[in-house]
Amino acid sequence: MGVKNETLYLKIDQNTIVTDRHVTLSDIAKMECSDPAVVRRLKQKKIYTFQDAMDTKKQKNVMKVFSVLKIIALIHEEYPDVEVSNEGESDFIIEYVPDPKKPKWMNAVKTIVLCSITFFGAAFTIMTFNNDVGVPDVFSKLYLQVMGTPSDGLTELEFCYSIGLALGITVFFNHVGHKKITPDPTPIQVEMRKYEQDIDTTFIENAERKGHSIDVN
Repeated sequence: MGVKNETLYLKIDQNTIVTDRHVTLSDIAKMECSDPAVVRRLKQKKIYTFQDAMDTKKQKNVMKVFSVLKIIALIHEEYPDVEVSNEGESDFIIEYVPDPKKPKWMNAVKTIVLCSITFFGAAFTIMTFNNDVGVPDVFSKLYLQVMGTPSDGLTELEFCYSIGLALGITVFFNHVGHKKITPDPTPIQVEMRKYEQDIDTTFIENAERKGHSIDVN
């Protein structure tokens, strides 16, 4: 099917998760063209099928690395005369994740366990840090110098320090319950995005070196 003098703008993210093993172009890409019929037709274009996911007894995540040139080649199978402008990644990952069928209580249990580990781990870290740098001794000496009387271990210094520590953690992580203090991303979100990008980049480079990337011939 020929379409003259049309430009298709294509944008694909570095990592896309799909739950259907039959992947179409609409599952992974955003497209724009002055001819809406081109976009409608290409959205239905099948680009890959995860054969490894057919075994229902071994449902697991499967990842494949693609080159955008392969996608452009598939588009040209439908519209040979369309000019494709890539506005996204040159290499990207499609990750097949089976539809989860686990009960909701399982997610709640995982959340509680994770929060407990994080809470007690952070508490232990703070306590060991205070002992290593001798914070109780510093407070005792400071209280004695300022007030002229020995500290009983629970003074205004310890009280203000505890409040300031909790307040500082809250402000730093920019999160209170389900709400953010500011619209900026939290430090954890920033680090998670960096981690995801590093993982995706490494996976893409390893796939290319081993020749497992799906590319044009």
